[in-house]
Amino acid sequence: MDEALTADEIDELARRAQGGDRDALEALLTAIRPRALNVCRGVLPHLADAEDACQEALINIANKIGSWGGRGRFTTWMHVVAVNSARSTYRRLKNQATASDPLDHGPLDRPDPRTTSVIAGTRLDLLEAMETIEKDHPQFVEPLLLRDVYGMSYEEIAELVGAPLGTIKAQIHHGRRLARPLLRGGE
Repeated sequence: MDEALTADEIDELARRAQGGDRDALEALLTAIRPRALNVCRGVLPHLADAEDACQEALINIANKIGSWGGRGRFTTWMHVVAVNSARSTYRRLKNQATASDPLDHGPLDRPDPRTTSVIAGTRLDLLEAMETIEKDHPQFVEPLLLRDVYGMSYEEIAELVGAPLGTIKAQIHHGRRLARPLLRGGE
């Protein structure tokens, strides 16, 4: 498959895959992999970390394809799965980065490349803010990321999340209000 498939072709592959067509599922995963990797790279700048998250996303898509409702574009649903996989990978890397005791090995002369993405990543401040907001207001995180990081329209988000448009707009507004002080470095 040298040329990219259209959104309609991807939707059709997804419908066939939902119906149990293994060849369609394989073709679908191959077709969406570059897009899923781009989504993951938007969150995790270290390529190896983004590739891990992408692989997790593709496994989740294969296992949960039945939960795609078919109302919106498959690629929109895939986008959310990829974002969630990237955030999951971020959490795992963050835990690995903070779990090791630097006194056990002495000071590090060179940073560990497995944790560099988390420690020096370009999205670290945003991901930390989302982690903080998620503790008390998990409903704000997904709509806020989809709108402000990935540029999805309010309508697309409402359809994807299955919530009224007004609710999505309010969640994004409140999420931004909570994120502002966290992104300015306010404690």
